[in-house]
Amino acid sequence: MKAVITVLGKDSVGILSKVSTVCAEVGANIIEVTQSVLQDMFAMIMLAEIGNTTVPFDELIKKMDKLGEDNNLKIHVMHEDIFNSMHRI
Repeated sequence: MKAVITVLGKDSVGILSKVSTVCAEVGANIIEVTQSVLQDMFAMIMLAEIGNTTVPFDELIKKMDKLGEDNNLKIHVMHEDIFNSMHRI
């Protein structure tokens, strides 16, 4: 199972590190990352393997929501099945 994690917000040092740390804490393996800085806005899409996490999926969402609130970022975690269903023609 995989999750798509998106991060948007004002660019600052350590955003990727903070999101990666939460993933590591719950046992999610980061598979791919793409990020851009558009003027002063940070945008990232991350694909993470979540099949062996140590917490339920909803707990991962809560941890990322808290990280976003604490750092003035919008972090969205979507299960791969939902993502695929939304983008199927």
